[in-house]
Amino acid sequence: MKQVLVVGGGLSGLSAAYQLEKDGARVTLVEREARLGGLLETRLVDECLIEAGPDSFLAAKPAALELIIELGLADQVISSNDHARRTYLWKSDRLIPMPEGLVMMAPSDMAALATTPLLSLAGKARAAQELLRQPPPEPQPDRSIGAFVRDHWGEEIVNYLAEPLLTGVFGGDVDRLSIQQVLPRFVDLEARYGSVTRGLMAEPRAPEAGSLFRSLKGGLETLVTALNGRIAARRVQATAQQVEKTATGWRVQVLPPDGPAQWLDADAVVLGLRTWQAAPLVETLDADLAALLTQIDYSSAVTVGFTWPLDGFPHPLNGFGFLVPQVERRHLVACTWVGTKFSHRAGPGKALVRAFLGGDRWCAASDQEIVAAVSEDLAVIMGVTDPPVGISIARWPRSMPQYYVGHQQWLESLRQQEARHPGLVLTGNYLEGIGIPDCIRMGRGAAKRALAA
Repeated sequence: MKQVLVVGGGLSGLSAAYQLEKDGARVTLVEREARLGGLLETRLVDECLIEAGPDSFLAAKPAALELIIELGLADQVISSNDHARRTYLWKSDRLIPMPEGLVMMAPSDMAALATTPLLSLAGKARAAQELLRQPPPEPQPDRSIGAFVRDHWGEEIVNYLAEPLLTGVFGGDVDRLSIQQVLPRFVDLEARYGSVTRGLMAEPRAPEAGSLFRSLKGGLETLVTALNGRIAARRVQATAQQVEKTATGWRVQVLPPDGPAQWLDADAVVLGLRTWQAAPLVETLDADLAALLTQIDYSSAVTVGFTWPLDGFPHPLNGFGFLVPQVERRHLVACTWVGTKFSHRAGPGKALVRAFLGGDRWCAASDQEIVAAVSEDLAVIMGVTDPPVGISIARWPRSMPQYYVGHQQWLESLRQQEARHPGLVLTGNYLEGIGIPDCIRMGRGAAKRALAA
């Protein structure tokens, strides 16, 4: 029976450990925190269920639902209330609905584009010119999303659609994020039609089977609990410090919170860590591999859940929430009206919102500073002046990897370097997708690669 060490108890590591045991391996799981699950954490505050990290997963990506069904949680799956799906943008001191027919930031309904108050007449005219574009004569290099969108639809679409949408997902800079990695469909449509808008109109998306987002009735930490219950792996709470190749396999030096460092031996090692955590572990083994890992940047975020009595709440919760573009931003990046987006979240008679702050400075701020900043923005945007009854604050420093221009070339270099060390397998959301289904897919794939080494 093959012995495999999995370092990292987030979703990628847990998915790898689950798949390894399913395929007959003996697993030791190393995690420095007492709690497993990484970014998946569900809290109960003032009778409301609040996700400290992600609140859902994309239904279109099958890996999450497949695992949920395997774990016997199919009856716990809930869908977003898409009949109420409307997202607003804050501009000129008011909330404006996003125009119909958008595919991310790309317009596909010209009538909706023409009538939205989100854009000026000049901005609408510039965006409409995109319909006249012809296919480029040769393949285009990777570009930033900002450069791509600016070239196709103009600066207003960058400022009032691309930037807030991508900041809400990645917490990053649209002028550095790769169009090829984040929105490859747009690159394909550009190559074939020239105009992405014309391509979207010619190739409409297939009707969605069900809702866009899915979650679990008891919160996404239910998935972590179920995985933990199915994994028989030996658990070691410790901080991994170094990875070494041995004559017969691999070993990892770990430091428990209350004891001396020790070495754990295995036939293979799966590192399910962020790159800035993994790089020091492999520095002695392979300085080039460590250097590659340090090239990935991460953004930081804070999520803040507030609850109030619904009776007398001053703003209608008639949508999924709002985004705040950088050009209009005071503090908040976005806000979700949780009880509208998902049932089984807001308690009876409760108003529940979840706000997002981006950047390292907010992770370092005090609870009082965070509450004051969020309260200030909600007073301006939603007219909420009463102090919240329930408060949940979650800090996620250096948690979201940034897929910058050239990420594909970086990934190819990383895989080549990794291949020099059979039995050492890297996995995590810095590779080929940041969402919950991506982490599950890559974690299970890492398990297969570890067993094949």
